[in-house]
Amino acid sequence: MEIRKVQLSGGTTYTVSLPKFWAEDHDIEAGSLLYLYPNEDGSLLVEVADEHTETRRTKTVDVDAFGEDALRETLTALYLIGVDEVGFRPRGEDTSECERLCRAITADLTGFEILETSDTEVVIRNLLDADNVSIRKSTIRLRLFTDAMHEDAVTAVREDDVDLARGVIDRDAEADKLFRIVSRHFQRTLTDLGEVQKLSLTRAELFAYYYLARQLERIADHAEKMARVAIDQPHPPDEELGSELGSIGRDARSLIWDATEPILSDTDVGVAYDALAQRGSVGEATETLDRALYDSGHAPEAYRWGLLLDSLRRSAEYGANIAELAIQQHYR
Repeated sequence: MEIRKVQLSGGTTYTVSLPKFWAEDHDIEAGSLLYLYPNEDGSLLVEVADEHTETRRTKTVDVDAFGEDALRETLTALYLIGVDEVGFRPRGEDTSECERLCRAITADLTGFEILETSDTEVVIRNLLDADNVSIRKSTIRLRLFTDAMHEDAVTAVREDDVDLARGVIDRDAEADKLFRIVSRHFQRTLTDLGEVQKLSLTRAELFAYYYLARQLERIADHAEKMARVAIDQPHPPDEELGSELGSIGRDARSLIWDATEPILSDTDVGVAYDALAQRGSVGEATETLDRALYDSGHAPEAYRWGLLLDSLRRSAEYGANIAELAIQQHYR
């Protein structure tokens, strides 16, 4: 840590000297440009302006050996780490197949569009700037998606509604898209100092939204797993079992909703403590019912519904993780 005293220059301007070793390490001399980012938390971030500052968000990738899965993973990774322009260059073949694959992949990456296609390259660019993104609204929307998916998945099992279950599975792609938006902009703030200002959030708030969105995305994944139970089950649970599953599902969703409230709605942090208190009862209920299913002697059905119970328990655990975060944020 370096300590510097602020000086008044010319009666109107405050100045502070830079550590000499830092300036020399970054080739700073008289006339060099620095980017300054004042933050609401009292910090002032300084970034050296060099020839790479404006071009570091552009990547070119040779894809001659890439299959569809590898291309999807590569483009998704570049999107998540905050790259704004990607050029894919297939070697030894035309770009039509690469363009087709990229078009399918970018449909799941909000803001990414194919900008240009030539004989040698497919260029994809991000058209959604951080100034036009609301991390909070994206996270709220993800919560609504997740809550509805979770409820519909349990209902699909209880009522043996295959169409409803397939609808849950289809909606998981939208939940993933919402999480990627939050993840992309959070990761950009780790290396792009200006991104924090554009999003009008503190770093602590950005981390909270990212962590919350991550837990919600996992809950959505478990909703998809429960929906697949509904599709694969040979028959629905009887009325008594269905009622118990519905009750546990409601308790889990209540826990999750309460846990998110202090972060998304500025609700009193007491509801986060209430959510944590619910975790034990949901876990105990799932364990008791799971044991009863296996003791009943119906192994295949017990296994399938045991998977559903595991997803309900894990969903409640993710909700408890959110509640712990809410309490941390409150005291931060």
